[in-house]
Amino acid sequence: MTLEVTKLSNGLRIVTDIMPHVETVTVGVWNDVGSRHERPEQNGLSHMLEHMAFKGTGKRNAREIAEVIEDVGGYLNAYTSREHTTYYARLLKDDLPLGVNVLADILQNSIFEPQELERERGVIIQEIGQANDTPDDIVFDYFQEAAFPDQAVGRPILGTVDLVNSFSRDQLAGYMSDHYKAEQMVVVASGNFDKDSFVAQVGEEFSNLGPARNITGEKATYQGGIQLDSRDLEQVNLLIGFEGLKFDDPDFYAAQIMSMILGGGMSSRLFQEIREKRGLVYSIYNFMQSYVDGGSFAIHAGTGPEQVTELIPVVAEEMHKLSQAVSMDEIKRAHTQMKAGLMMSLESTTSRMEQLGRQMMIFGRPIPHSEIMDHINKVDDVAVMRYMDRMLNGNKLSLAAVGPLEHLEDYDKIAALF
Repeated sequence: MTLEVTKLSNGLRIVTDIMPHVETVTVGVWNDVGSRHERPEQNGLSHMLEHMAFKGTGKRNAREIAEVIEDVGGYLNAYTSREHTTYYARLLKDDLPLGVNVLADILQNSIFEPQELERERGVIIQEIGQANDTPDDIVFDYFQEAAFPDQAVGRPILGTVDLVNSFSRDQLAGYMSDHYKAEQMVVVASGNFDKDSFVAQVGEEFSNLGPARNITGEKATYQGGIQLDSRDLEQVNLLIGFEGLKFDDPDFYAAQIMSMILGGGMSSRLFQEIREKRGLVYSIYNFMQSYVDGGSFAIHAGTGPEQVTELIPVVAEEMHKLSQAVSMDEIKRAHTQMKAGLMMSLESTTSRMEQLGRQMMIFGRPIPHSEIMDHINKVDDVAVMRYMDRMLNGNKLSLAAVGPLEHLEDYDKIAALF
């Protein structure tokens, strides 16, 4: 396997990850723009642009964009996050040139045809409605708003119905012109292909990208708070969290190991204590959400309206216990889980493309797997307890809940438990 980074004269970076033993390839175009780069009146525009990129160019209409990839058995998709937008195609190895051609076409030549815009506006409004009607989905947006209030990073990626209805063709075209620039983009291919031919084609096909932009997003400043949505449901969907870490924080890997031990699987403390021992939930887990300049940590659970009064104190108790003692068996298990997950992901061209694209966006370079392993191996019990103590002390709680909330204690009482 061979991994190389090539930088073109216009600033576009190309990562080639050769896997000669496979028959497929995944190619992705990563763009350093997401919902956190939007002004308040633009909220949802990054996501809408991602949708509209598939709705027609001067060369292909929307149906032809879908059919030309599926005619060869390929898969074409995209997604928008708070920091990035990614477009990718998964193909048989001989069809990589077609995938590059289609991606280059939709990212430089989209025409935003008015009828397609109106149709897709309706599709996105349906997507927003579906999210709002799904308690264990919308609670994550509420948590983000509680953790980062009145900030771009705290607003929903999908935007709002009113804003989506307001976006014009000129806004979409202007946003693409402002943000889709060569120096902010990375093209990544993982799989079985010829590196020189791929780099030459990317250089030719993406030659219309402008070199640079002057637009930056506001800093993500964690504040903490509460967002509640009382509904007549069977369960309370709950998120409890704290300030997390940016990607290059010295405690990043200690936080990852802590997260595995606390709520990262069936053997984790939260799962064993809250589901297996007490039967309070069907599902409970925690996760880290990191950005280039901040982040959050949260625990998600769904429980009955009366059980919520028992659940939250137990979560707090388990977190405090973890700040005071960790066994070497737990450390070893978490190390093994993280390293196994990393190694298993290396067998998928799409997972490898995802890893490399994300690393290029965040760190500006691919991170060798040996370097990641070294970071994991250096995390010991002292580091885990130190980080948990750091998170709990002087860190304002974020709380989001959807469902029947009559038994939920007030914010100050819950915060005092942690």
